Amino acid sequence: MATSGTGIGSMLPDPCTSDMAYPCNTTSINVVSLSLACSGIALLMAIFLTKKLRSYERGTTEMNKLCDKIKSGARAFLVTEYKYLTMFVLCVFAVLVIIYTLDPPSNLLTLTDNPDRLDGIRAGACFIGGAFLSASAGWAGMSVATDANVRTTQAADKQGLSVALRVAFTGGAVMGFTVVGLGLAGLSFFFWLMTLNRSVGDLADEKAAAMSLIAAVDSLASFGFGASSIALFARVAGGIYTKAADVGADLVGKVEMDIPEDDPRNPAVIADNVGDNVGDVAGMGADLFESFVGSIIAAATLANGNAVKVALPFWIAGAGIVASLVGFYAVSTKDGANQRQLMMALHKGVISSSVLVLAFSAIIVSQFFPGDESTEGWKIFACIAIGLIAGILIGQATEYYTSYSFWPTQSITEAGVTGPATVIIQGLGIGMMSCVPPVMIIVATILGCNALSGDYGVAMAAVGMLSTLGVTLATDAYGPIADNAGGIAEMAELEERVRETTDALDALGNTTAATGKGFAIGSAVLTSLSLLTAFKDKAQVFTADIGDPVVLSGVLFGAMLPFLFAALTMLSVQKAAGAIIIEVRRQFATIDGLREGTAEADSDRCVAISTQSSVEEMILPGVYAVLSPLMAGLLIGPKCLTGMLGGAIASGMMLAIMMANAGGAWDNSKKYIEIEGACGGKGTTTHKACVVGDTVGDPFKDTSGPSLNILIKLMSMVSLTAAPIIRGWSDWQFWYWGLLPIGLCAIATVLVHHFYWKNTQDIAAPIDDVVKDVPLAKDLETPAAEGQAS
Repeated sequence: MATSGTGIGSMLPDPCTSDMAYPCNTTSINVVSLSLACSGIALLMAIFLTKKLRSYERGTTEMNKLCDKIKSGARAFLVTEYKYLTMFVLCVFAVLVIIYTLDPPSNLLTLTDNPDRLDGIRAGACFIGGAFLSASAGWAGMSVATDANVRTTQAADKQGLSVALRVAFTGGAVMGFTVVGLGLAGLSFFFWLMTLNRSVGDLADEKAAAMSLIAAVDSLASFGFGASSIALFARVAGGIYTKAADVGADLVGKVEMDIPEDDPRNPAVIADNVGDNVGDVAGMGADLFESFVGSIIAAATLANGNAVKVALPFWIAGAGIVASLVGFYAVSTKDGANQRQLMMALHKGVISSSVLVLAFSAIIVSQFFPGDESTEGWKIFACIAIGLIAGILIGQATEYYTSYSFWPTQSITEAGVTGPATVIIQGLGIGMMSCVPPVMIIVATILGCNALSGDYGVAMAAVGMLSTLGVTLATDAYGPIADNAGGIAEMAELEERVRETTDALDALGNTTAATGKGFAIGSAVLTSLSLLTAFKDKAQVFTADIGDPVVLSGVLFGAMLPFLFAALTMLSVQKAAGAIIIEVRRQFATIDGLREGTAEADSDRCVAISTQSSVEEMILPGVYAVLSPLMAGLLIGPKCLTGMLGGAIASGMMLAIMMANAGGAWDNSKKYIEIEGACGGKGTTTHKACVVGDTVGDPFKDTSGPSLNILIKLMSMVSLTAAPIIRGWSDWQFWYWGLLPIGLCAIATVLVHHFYWKNTQDIAAPIDDVVKDVPLAKDLETPAAEGQAS
């Protein structure tokens, strides 16, 4: 289907000539030599930290029993989710192999007169590799996080705040170094693999060498597609799971039964703690894995065969790993520290690693761009620095709007004096207002980097922003570990001082989680913009006039998609939470002594219900996200798809920031009362009003908001992968191919409605009427026992 015969060889820049020294005359393995070495260091660091983590004590028998239940439930969920995703991955693998074997994208490069039929295998292998490594990163992070929680509780009990912070942060750091290690190792290996067996002539031929690099990088789009797909499904399913359990536990436990958070009498508490790991650890890990590799793919694609510019993002990412190692050891605090001091402890790690990245980047740029090329090199260095600083500033802005140390969150607490309605109103206003600083920062970053080094400069800003991901993700993954630690302390009925310590860590974790989401959204926008530019080049979209009805229609359609996606995920949380609420109410009504604490809750049933509900509900949002770009591109053409991506990036960013920050602020407005005793403290009407706000904010900040940044990256990556197919198409040229994704969307909608949406339970029905309709845990597909067996 691709138009052939007009290659891009004549469009190539000619930065490297045979008389120039390294790195212009480098080989493909040298391009990724430092990144391979540094990714190995990251994985060794993850192994070392895992062993160090296991040296801390696990606590009492009861604490270990609770920890094992959480780990069992998390494993059960991921096993079930990965079974569904395996079918999806194999189907897409087959499609990629067939399409690109029949119509090889490398034909467009006019490298050879004979079609390279291996392009299908290359695309399929990259897709499988990206999907597998993304899933592996999520599994590894979940495994470590579910082991670190009980050790954090024990440290809070026996050794105090400082050691507890170190234990939780160590668990988060394992996740951070695993993500960057697997991501950079996998991407580097597949890049080198994609350069093999290319019929492009001797590397001394500059044009042939550039074409070889272009063909190899083009294949990496499928790697990003695989990583994006897993990230989206992991984020959506994990987010639905965690918030369904959280909302169900809070509404019945805290609001209806008036029992404390994480009380062991609440049947949904274990499911709530499981959700923290599958959503905020495995989901976020897969999300930032994709951002990390996506930024490198975008920059390498825009390098357009320039060996120096292809190598640069790999080397900067590798240097960032070394800098993150130093940043990890800079994190420390003292016992009795307040929220500002705890946050500063984490800031020390990020700031120190950022300074080191700048130093390493300056050294790399000075070596890569010697002599007459130095001016261009230092402009690119400025873009890296701008991206790095922009990431820090976005984090600071997010912290201001979500931490209870500052006015915005405090104002939500004060609004609770007049009831939950004003809490909701104030929170929405704060969320909307919080869009302003990140947008201004991103706009300044894009304009500045574009002026300095064009599209490639914007892409390198994204690489710079994500270069310290090893330590940045550690501060984010730390949050759910601290949250679990508090839950274990409450369920194990430890002393109040232990819960106070874990609450302080948990409140900090809420802020770092919001900061991490802001960071993820900012990096997603820069990465998606770079992928959009790469798509335009590959699809030969030379102009995209916003006044063109075709382009404007694409913009409007794209701007609608984040709202549709957010609506589907919010409704899914409500539906899944309804099932949890019914089950929790049923247990309180039918288990004698549960309310009094003399009987044990059946937490396995809530775990099983959450698992099944979340996996069912992830299908339709995922199908729409993958097929929407194909609908626009195949039905109408690449110009419409360009507009669609632009509209989705713009509206997706605003909605994601608003939802993530409003949810984080609502959560910490409740923590402000519980930890600092604001507005009369716990048990007051103000506290109950803020609990309602927190419940509304849960799906905002942990389901819909975080999923949107993956949505815009996934659609951009799907478009880049499909660009060779629709290259050079005019509007409506092959419209009949667009009927295929439209038909698949219609079929998926009908099937999901018939099997999952049609039979909903009445949440307002009396207990006796719904008990008979609630499935037993043994009848559900994935009871926690399955996770234990695995």
